[in-house]
Amino acid sequence: MKTSVRAALAGALACGVLTTAIVISRQDDRPAPAPPKGPYVALGDSYTAGPKIPDQGGSPAGCDRSDRNYPALVARRLGLAAADFRDVSCSGATVADLSAPQATDRGANPAQLSALSDRTRLVTLGIGGNDIGFAALVKSCVKSGVLHFALSGFKADTENAGNAGDAPCRAQYVSDGVDEVRQRIDATDERLAQALAEVKRRAPKARVYVVGYPAILPTHTTDCGSEMGLAPGDVTYLHDTERQLNRMLRERADKAGVGYVDTYTPSVGRDACADRRVRWVEPLVPLAPAASVHPNERGEQGMADAVAKTLGI
Repeated sequence: MKTSVRAALAGALACGVLTTAIVISRQDDRPAPAPPKGPYVALGDSYTAGPKIPDQGGSPAGCDRSDRNYPALVARRLGLAAADFRDVSCSGATVADLSAPQATDRGANPAQLSALSDRTRLVTLGIGGNDIGFAALVKSCVKSGVLHFALSGFKADTENAGNAGDAPCRAQYVSDGVDEVRQRIDATDERLAQALAEVKRRAPKARVYVVGYPAILPTHTTDCGSEMGLAPGDVTYLHDTERQLNRMLRERADKAGVGYVDTYTPSVGRDACADRRVRWVEPLVPLAPAASVHPNERGEQGMADAVAKTLGI
């Protein structure tokens, strides 16, 4: 009798394991959602637009859009017809420019959200850098770096990165433990929450993705010398600031129930201080067609690959 009970239990357990395996197998075999076929609307700032990367086009001309930026590359990969793709990104755009016209030196860009409709099926949004004044921050840090090296010598500082005086720019923005730029990131988070809610309201049937920023500066301070002219500690400060911005963008996307595209991870080692043959972002003096401290064509391709991977295409 004991033997028969054991046999019955063994059979039941085997059946249970088999059933579980079948259920897991069925779940794993479920096809991923088909990539959206459009219409696709790309929203964003200059890292989306691709200033100075040929060929430039679109209206207004002041937005500096490239036909090789990541939205254009994604649209081609999706096989979209011209009528099903709208790139309304614009250099200099902030979150406020999503819902109001943006003046440029060559015409006004209509509110970017006006391109959305009930027909829209895919939206990518790359925004936030201008809201925290990242470009102005870099310029300020470069000025501090030039003075710093003039006073103390480039070699000595790179060999002693981490000393108390090796981040003169950071000292201008951080006081008593309060980081002015971090406060800007927090304020941008609130504005982005409202913008994403409006995106979903205007395009309720669309898959929406927030696109993060690629690595602009390296993790290690000694890897960035003459290319950017930054004091070693300020390389770290700017790198950490970008990571904080990307972290906010990811967390806000999660809270809004939309997707996030990580362009930072695949770009590590391809920042503005990397070898010109591999970098995605050009340094202060670009050696490839691109704006200063902006993605080059390789960078836009890398960002497009990141978007495509997230979409499953």
